[in-house]
Amino acid sequence: MPAPIVDEAAAALSGVKRRGFASMTPERRREIASLGGKSIPAEKRAFSVNRKVAADAGRKGGLNVAPGKRSFARDAELASAAGRKGGTAAQAKKQGRNGA
Repeated sequence: MPAPIVDEAAAALSGVKRRGFASMTPERRREIASLGGKSIPAEKRAFSVNRKVAADAGRKGGLNVAPGKRSFARDAELASAAGRKGGTAAQAKKQGRNGA
């Protein structure tokens, strides 16, 4: 894959057509990025404001997990196995291989 063309004049000369965010000015990209969470009303962004709501949501999500896989705190072997799997995947990614 060729290196990205930063200079607009060079892009025009090379025949590369920019689309989407690549075609926008840095100012326009920043403007769009700043809108991120603003589309959601403040009262619906409760997790960042109310820890109890966030904890309740996490608890509710945890209830959807099979009891045998629910808590690393209750099952040290399960936690150990998950840690090994994550470590193996991270090492494989670091070395450029796919592995889980």
